[in-house]
Order: sequence, then structure tokens, then C-alpha cells
Amino acid sequence: MSSFVERRRPAFAPELLARVGFALGIVTLVVLLTSIPTILAMRFPDPDDTLRLVQVRDLVAGQGWFDLTQHRIDAPNGGVPMHWSRLVDIPVAIVIIALSPLIGTVAAETVALVVVPLVTLAIALLLAGRIAWRLMGEEVAVLACLAMALSVPLLSQMRPLRIDHHGWQVVFALAVLNGLMARSPRIGGWVAGVSMAAWLAISIEGLPLVFAVCGVTALRWMRSGSGSAWLVSTTQGLAGGSLILFLALRGPVGLTQYCDVVGAGHIAGFAVAAIGVLLLARCEPMPPAMRVGGLVVTGIAAGAALLAVAPSCANGTFNQLDPLVFEFWYDRVHEGLPVWRQDLSLALQSILPPLIGLVASLRLARASGGWLRIWWTEYALVLGAALLITVFVIRAGAVAGALAAVPLGWQINAWLRAARTVQRPGRRALVMATLVLTIMPAFPLTLMTMAMPARADDGKRAPRVSECRLSEGVAALRKLPRGEILTPIDLGPQLLYETQHTVVASGHHRGAASMKTVISTFLGSEAEARDTLRARGTRYVAICPDLNEPMMYEQDAPRGFMASLLRGRAPRWLEPVPVPQGSALKVWRIAD
Repeated sequence: MSSFVERRRPAFAPELLARVGFALGIVTLVVLLTSIPTILAMRFPDPDDTLRLVQVRDLVAGQGWFDLTQHRIDAPNGGVPMHWSRLVDIPVAIVIIALSPLIGTVAAETVALVVVPLVTLAIALLLAGRIAWRLMGEEVAVLACLAMALSVPLLSQMRPLRIDHHGWQVVFALAVLNGLMARSPRIGGWVAGVSMAAWLAISIEGLPLVFAVCGVTALRWMRSGSGSAWLVSTTQGLAGGSLILFLALRGPVGLTQYCDVVGAGHIAGFAVAAIGVLLLARCEPMPPAMRVGGLVVTGIAAGAALLAVAPSCANGTFNQLDPLVFEFWYDRVHEGLPVWRQDLSLALQSILPPLIGLVASLRLARASGGWLRIWWTEYALVLGAALLITVFVIRAGAVAGALAAVPLGWQINAWLRAARTVQRPGRRALVMATLVLTIMPAFPLTLMTMAMPARADDGKRAPRVSECRLSEGVAALRKLPRGEILTPIDLGPQLLYETQHTVVASGHHRGAASMKTVISTFLGSEAEARDTLRARGTRYVAICPDLNEPMMYEQDAPRGFMASLLRGRAPRWLEPVPVPQGSALKVWRIAD
């Protein structure tokens, strides 16, 4: 006898909103209290968040909607065209535009930096809670929300000041799963397809999981000819949504061939897939072998359409990077590296909860019957795909953590019930320990570090947090005539945010040529640096000596330009610019 029955409830009921609101209130309070120092100091979690606000500022100031070029990066060469989406800019811009007349621009920006990530978190909690509430009840819904809130990889993408696109990727991934849960294949398929289109409009790195979801809808068709409506509607929503978002967000500028965003080639592939699936569905009824063959042919045709329109996409986005840029930038962006290149704490927090969630999904499938058995099996397939992607790209752990939260809520509820019924203290402690390790897998490592401080220092300590107090140091830069600054790649966005100057480069792959200029200049000799900077017309050099990047250049080139600056032996063609005492920022003017 199955343990579950049909429990899908309609839309968003008051009980759901109350339960999710309760969880959101607790999470928001904790997040705000722990983020107060960061908010007051305006310490952005990542340079991408800083540059995102710079991009929104430019939009509010009148830069064209379709003009995504950051004109203050590599200005001598026309700026760097960003691969980001206006879709993420919209909520930040709305808050700033609405509040600036009332409280001023600075305060409006601060409100946007706090409110928008929390709104993203609220939507994500609501979507995850809705799945748990519809299938397993109010108690599990609350626990699923709390499991999400305790996911470090996920919460790190939705805390105050984190306005980059990763949080919205989580939202649209959960929207896709909500679509797949719908009773109507047409409505559910379109919801899933349009959500995937929005997800890809934000970041093309969602493509592997999009393929996994399309595979799940194809399996629904394989089980029954009547299930074709799911794949038909999903591909139509993906193709139609992608076309509309492309026209609305990219416009004519988007026709420039890039493979790191959804472009004409991708839309052609999606359209061919949608048309092929529709034509194939109209041939029903047909033998299963014919369905499989037809879908394979359709997939090949879609791929051929992509490459016919955009043949350069066959080479990949990062395969053409200069070896110097690959070594000193791309290969050191930790969030893009596989799990085996992360520290153990982050690896455990990213992998263990989704893995337990995957096991819980399979247990739910085994304990269920009818459509619920199929649903939880499909859920496990999507979650398994997300977990596999996380193994190779650790930042995907946010999506995996969000998808895992629903079955984790059920598993936590089962453990809590078991703990209440267990009589022996030892077994009860074991159950509670398992619960703690599930939601906080790095907790034992934290305890070990605290208990053994003497052994923690083996001469290979992690680089200390920078004490470069830009708020004091940039005052000197603001007084200088506008000009280009040579600065470490990761410091560039902050200087764009704080000053009116331009910078040589930032850490974004479309600006690979200017990144190579920064890296080779800091690694090269003083004479080479002088010739490069004078040829560009660069006017200033600014560094924070205790950032990781300058130390990396010094370590690799102990006789290079950066090494000389760090040792206090700046060449004579650099004139020191006085900065307030207490700021670690060092600034030089390049002599004529």
C-alpha cells in the first residue's frame, strides 16, 4: 500500500504564504543581523556585485538599454561589452529610481542592495515551500525553507549586497520544477519552458540542467504517447520565451555573434527542436522505437541549426583564452573550479546536502505509488544532474542546494519524528547528530579547527582578508583629474564604483585582451611596464599590497613590476600620490 496519495493543492493558498512567511521572517532577521557590519562598510561580496551596481548606475544615468558595454573598462579600445542580462538589472534599477527622489541616490542604492537579494530569497523560499506544501504538507514546507536557508552555497548568493545573477538562477530553477509539478501538461510545460528561457537569458551556464529537464519531459512521452504534450509545450515555451527575451533584452546589438549568451544560433536550435517535437507528436500513435528515433533526429537537427547559424560556438567560450589569462585568472576563479580543487569545508557544504537530498528523493519514490512515484523519480534525476554539475563547477551548488531542500525537508521531518520516539539517549543523540551534519556538514571541521589551533598553522595559511580601506584611500583618487588606472583585476570594479576614473581591466572574459595587459604588465619589468602604460595613455597606478592578486604576481615574478611596488621600490617615473593615514591603498601618478 502506497504511503502517499494525491495532495497537489491549488496555486498559492494563505496557509502556504503563512508558513513560508514565518520561515522567511526568521531567516531575514538572522541574515540582516549578521550582515550589519558588511552593509555599513559597503563591502561587496564579490567584484561582480560591485560592477553590477556600476552597470545599473550607467543605465539609470541614461546609457542605452541595449548598450551593455562597460565604457570605463579598457576605454582606449572602446570598452568591454558585458555578457550580463538587463533582466537582473531591472529590480535594482526600479528600487533606485523609485526611492532616489525621496531619500537620495546613495540611500536608494543601499536599500536596493539590501532589499533585492532578500526579495530573491523570499521568492526562492516560496517556490521551494510550494513544492513541499503541495506534496507533503505544512510541516515539511517550513523545514524545506529552513533547509534552504541553512545551505551555505545558496544563502551566499542571496545575502545583502549580493546583486549578481546567481540568486535569480536559483529562482528560475525552482520555477521550472514548479512547472513540472502542474496538473496540466500545456500550462506546466509552458511555465517550465519560459522559466528555462529566463534562466538562460541570465546565464548560459544553466544549459546542462535545461537539457536534463527536457530529458525528463521526453521520458514522460516515452512512457505514454499522450505524454507528448509535456515536451511539446516545454520546447515551445523555451523557444518562444528565448526569442521574446532576446528581442526585449538584447535587440539588434545581440546579433553580434557571442556564444556566452543566448543568441541567434541558440534560438535557431530551440526553434528547430520545438518544431521537430511538434511534428513528431502529430504522428502519434507510434511505436516507442520510432519515438526515440524521432527525438534523436530532432536533437541532431537542433544542434546542426545552432552550429549553422553560429559555427564559432563549436569551440566553446573559454577555449580561446590566452594561456597567460587562463593561468592567472580563469584557473584561479575558485567558484568555477571542480569540487576536488576546493577546500574540504566548501566541498562538503556543496555536495553532502544535495547528495542526502538525492537519497531522500529516491526513498520518497520507493515509498510512493502512482504518479508520485514517477514524480519523485524525475525529481531525483534533475537533482542528480544538478549535483553532477556541481562536482565540476562548484558555484552550481546553489541550484543543487535549492533543489535538495524539498526532499531534505521531508528527511529532516522524518528524523525529528524518529528522535521523539527513540527512548535510548544514545540513539537519540545519533539521530540529532545526523541531522546536524546534514544541514551543517562543515560543523565538525569547525570544531576541529577550534580545538587544535596549534596544528592549524603549517606555514600554508590562507591569505588574510585585505585591510585595504578604500573608503579612505579613494578620496585621494577622486581629487585627481579623470584618467585610466592600472590596478589589479579584482580591484577594478571597486575603483569604478568609488571614483570617476577608468581602469585597464576587470575579471570578465570578454575583456581578455585587457586582462592580459594587466597581468603581463605586473609580471614584466619596470621598463616594459613604462612603455605599455605610456602607449595606452594610462595616468595612474593603484594597488592594495595585501590583496591576493598582487602577492600572486610577486610570487610568480619576484623581479617584476608588481614585486618592485610591493617592496617599496617604485620606479622614478611613478610619482607617489598622498593618501590618508590608515589606508593601505597605494597610488602613483605616471610622470610625463
